[in-house]
This record gives sequence, C-alpha cells and structure tokens, in this order.
Amino acid sequence: MAVPPSAPLPCSPFYLRRQAPCPQCSWGMEEKAAAGAGCREPPGPPRAAAVPCFGISVDQDDILPGALRLIRELRPHWKPQQVRTKRFTDGITNKLVACYVEEDMRDCVLVRVYGERTELLVDRESEVRNFQLLRAHGCAPKLYCTFQNGLCYEYMRGMALGPEHIREPRLFSLSADVPEVEVLERELAWLKEHLPQLDSPVVFCHNDLLCKNIIYDSTKGHVRFIDYEYAGYNYQAFDIGNHFNEFAALNLGSLPSCPRCAGVNEVDYCRYPARETQLQWLRYYLQAQKGMAVTPREVERLYVQVNKFALASHFFWALWALIQSQFSTIDFNFLRYAVIRFNQYFKVKPQVSALEMPK
Repeated sequence: MAVPPSAPLPCSPFYLRRQAPCPQCSWGMEEKAAAGAGCREPPGPPRAAAVPCFGISVDQDDILPGALRLIRELRPHWKPQQVRTKRFTDGITNKLVACYVEEDMRDCVLVRVYGERTELLVDRESEVRNFQLLRAHGCAPKLYCTFQNGLCYEYMRGMALGPEHIREPRLFSLSADVPEVEVLERELAWLKEHLPQLDSPVVFCHNDLLCKNIIYDSTKGHVRFIDYEYAGYNYQAFDIGNHFNEFAALNLGSLPSCPRCAGVNEVDYCRYPARETQLQWLRYYLQAQKGMAVTPREVERLYVQVNKFALASHFFWALWALIQSQFSTIDFNFLRYAVIRFNQYFKVKPQVSALEMPK
C-alpha cells in the first residue's frame, strides 16, 4: 500500500539548534548542511509528515533524565514538576517509559530506548519508515520524534495480551468476515435511499419483537409485549420484518442479563416464515388494524414492504452486536452474531431487492 504523496514539511527552528546527526533517522540532520538547514528524505514511499529528529542520546541505565529532556522539546507547555513517569518491563530488547501529566494518561508520550547494539540486527531506518507508513494508513500510533538511540510515540490505550488471551476466538477473529467500513457505509446509503420509497407508515413500534418479549396468556387468549427499551416511532414494516427475522432463533440457551441474547445462541434462517405463512399473518394484521376485510393487493403490498425492511433489521442488529462486542461484559459471542446477521443480509438482498410493489 502506498502513502499519498505530500510535500516535505520545512524543518522547524529546533532543528537548527541540533548539530549532531541522528544515525537512527534516515531523514535526520544533514551532517554537512550549514547550521543543519535540512532533513534528508528517505528512500521508498514518501511519508505523510516530517519527523523531528533530536541529537540526544538516552542512557539505558538511567532513562529518566534523557526522557525528560525529550519531553521538554515535545511538550514544552508541561510543567516539569508535574510530569509523571511509568516504566514498562515487558520488553526484553528495548526499554520503555511513559511520560504524562494527566491521571488518565491522556496525551501520554512513550519514550523507547533501543537495546545496546540492536542496530546489528534491526534496520532502524526501515523501522521508522514503516512506522510512518502504517500511521498514514491508520494502523499505528503517532510517531512524535526520533533521537540517537530511540524514538518517542503515542500511547495507545488498551491491554497488552497474554498467552491466555490470544486463544480466545473473539480476539483472533475480531474482524473476520465483518464487512469493511466502506462496504457498510455503502449499504447504509442504499437502505436510506430505497426503503423510504416504499411508503411504509411511521407508527409506534416495539422494535425488538423476539420470542421472549412476547407473552401469551392462554387463560385470557391474548398476547402482550414486554421490554420496551428499543420502543419508539419507526416504519411499520421494520417492526414486522424484524419479528419475522426472529422466527429463525433457536431457543438453545438463554442469558437472563441480556434479553436480546435469549434464544439467539443459534439461528436457522430456514425457519424464516414462508410466503404463504407471511401472507396469512399479514392479512390478520391488516384486518385487525383496519377493522374490516382487506384486499389481496393490500396484503401483497405489505409483504413487499416487510421483506425489504427485514434487510434493515439484519443490518441494525449486526451493528448493534459489533458495538456490544467491544463494550459488553456479558459472556456472549456478539461478534459471531454480527457476522451471522451480516451474512444473512447479503444473502437475501438480491432476491428481496427484486420484489416489486403490486400494480
């Protein structure tokens, strides 16, 4: 992948104060340039922005003084007495210290000092170039600067994994089979363009009519709905299409703390109601709504609306599951559920898109 070309940034004044070249940075100070007037451009793809290079060497056995000297350059607005540090000890080659002033480590700067003579094994110029390339594509943190025996970069929030974590399917399949963001944006635009054209009326909807949210009282012969956290105004056809999608849920298990997870441990979309079942259901629905008999054309019209809006139901709950996979503490494979809903969306979209409203 190539980085979009960009003009090299001019060197800022602090470059002019540095006379010593930085051997780790291929676009560091020119050794023979008058007053260090320029930075060399590295071979290969052009970078997104110039990286400051300081002629500072940090003592591996006493990192803090050198780290704080770098911080004075990178964060001159920080008050020295307020700078806090934290050593990381997981590495076996390099030494790493975090410098920050906020309790939550916002705007934290990581100072990494290369291990002694590691340049015999590691091409540090390529490392910096790759760092910049990955950053330009959103795959790496910000690189703040290089110095004679290391570099400073952005702290990335999160947990460093251990051997017990990398065996978890929810981690090593984090983005497996999930469509790219660009694809999802395109599908969302398609839904927003086509579904409103169906003229489905906007009514007050439950929006989550899975089986466990429907209570049947056999003694009184009536049905009631529970759990209204997603209730609100929506297209009528969405509520029905969403309910039809729930026909696929197999009640193989239940997680009481998450009503939406109840009965969705497995799904089988062969159980999605057939056309004949839908037409019968929709006829009863329209008759109850209108209080009179309805025409086949009215039923067919709602059938087309419902099946097209069922696509939006798949899309919505797939996105919901992606968000849950990142934040929920419930023991449920939300990522797998998202993949299932996305797969079904793309599987049925061609045939559903071909449905036409009755004349």
